[in-house]
Amino acid sequence: MLQLSIFLENAKGRLAQVLNLLAEQGVNIRALSLADTKDYGVLRIIVENPEEVAAKLRQHNCVVKLTPVWVLKVPDRPGGLAEILSKLVDEGVIVEYMYAFVEKENEQAQVVLRVRDKDIMQAAMEKVMAERN
Repeated sequence: MLQLSIFLENAKGRLAQVLNLLAEQGVNIRALSLADTKDYGVLRIIVENPEEVAAKLRQHNCVVKLTPVWVLKVPDRPGGLAEILSKLVDEGVIVEYMYAFVEKENEQAQVVLRVRDKDIMQAAMEKVMAERN
């Protein structure tokens, strides 16, 4: 899956400006994370049609990067995330960052992961999924 990373200068109202632009474009944000430093922030979002949304944002002079991420369904119970992450770590996966959201319909937690090596992640996911079945 592709995530949009939108770079925002730390200025009053800049986040609201970008969110309003997305709303005007009819973009439904499925998940988001905001991280900041002294001078700028990074708004990471999951949306439908990320390439189209990125193009629209760029037309409004936004700095946007498309980043491959993994979205994992995690049991929404104590220890659900720890269990899955432990298995991935055992397979050599290094997580660079993550954030989560809950799916309303199935009441299932979902975790967005950015990993260092996508090939290691792919192999680890195949093994984890085989164990589940």
